[in-house]
Amino acid sequence: MIKVGIIGATGYAGQELVRLLLQHKEAEIVWYGSRSYVDEKYSAVFGNVFEIVEDLCKPDDLHELARQADVIFTATPQGYLAGVLDDEILSNAKVIDLSADYRIKDVAVYEKWYGIEHKSPQYIEEAVYGLCEINREKVRKARLIANPGCYPTCSTLTVYPLAKAGLIDMSTLIIDAKSGVSGAGRGAKVPNLYCEVNESCKPYGVASHRHTPEIEEQLSYAAGTDVTLSFTPHLIPMSRGILITAYAKYKEGTTKEQIRMAYEEAYKNEYFVRLLEDGVCPETRWVKGSNFVDVGVKMDERTGRVIMMGAMDNITKGAAGQAVQNMNLLFGLEETEGIRLIPIVP
Repeated sequence: MIKVGIIGATGYAGQELVRLLLQHKEAEIVWYGSRSYVDEKYSAVFGNVFEIVEDLCKPDDLHELARQADVIFTATPQGYLAGVLDDEILSNAKVIDLSADYRIKDVAVYEKWYGIEHKSPQYIEEAVYGLCEINREKVRKARLIANPGCYPTCSTLTVYPLAKAGLIDMSTLIIDAKSGVSGAGRGAKVPNLYCEVNESCKPYGVASHRHTPEIEEQLSYAAGTDVTLSFTPHLIPMSRGILITAYAKYKEGTTKEQIRMAYEEAYKNEYFVRLLEDGVCPETRWVKGSNFVDVGVKMDERTGRVIMMGAMDNITKGAAGQAVQNMNLLFGLEETEGIRLIPIVP
């Protein structure tokens, strides 16, 4: 059995990790870390595991945890892991970080967009960006995984095939994104109260959202050239889910068949990326509670643009599910173990 520790187990991503790992045949959770609920029963925080989890929440002691666990998940705010990670921890356990601390390779870009000093830039280069569908072989050999952000996961997988195939003008790329309220975390914030969010939709982080450089970096790797794009997220009144609609000019001479073939070739062997039938658009309700990403594409000959669409669950594939997917690769397990989840309907 793989012994697992979770730091930040009482946040939404941490709780989703617990839900998934409790159903994992090869994993045993040995540490439910929570700074806010030390010595309280985990099931008192999340009643869905009443009479399933009897453990108490433990403090954030990564050195002790690394001696007890084979892998550590850190579902913590930006800057936490970068401030405590050292060689001793990495020599005793593999680490999968759900924050942005090691996702962006240029430390100056990270510090600019996140507004904090990076305390351990020496680990940035070795950290593997854990988007399994693209970096699978690198993930298998890693000891430090930078689990991708929710918007970057959906955005990258939605646009990646055409960026990789060179069929679109990347300088024209615009990504419109919508997310459920859980994406903002479990902390109490007035803008996320029920009466503030219900029956409303609003853009936020306009021209400044911190996931922008992460999306640009990953699509730059795919396209083989520097990518600068417009990314605008919106908050919508649902608990979980992300919908991406991306627009770009397709290159002269590109055909509908080439566009479709690029997606079919990119995802023909990917269990968790479902290429929808021609003319079918993705919907968040068809991926809720699952590790799937549904993608669709439409060529608009009238405008000379291609419209790329993607939907996924921001807490599962966008955080915890992808983290477990990375764990499976790290330990040589079936990639779908513990996360072969049928979406929840309704």
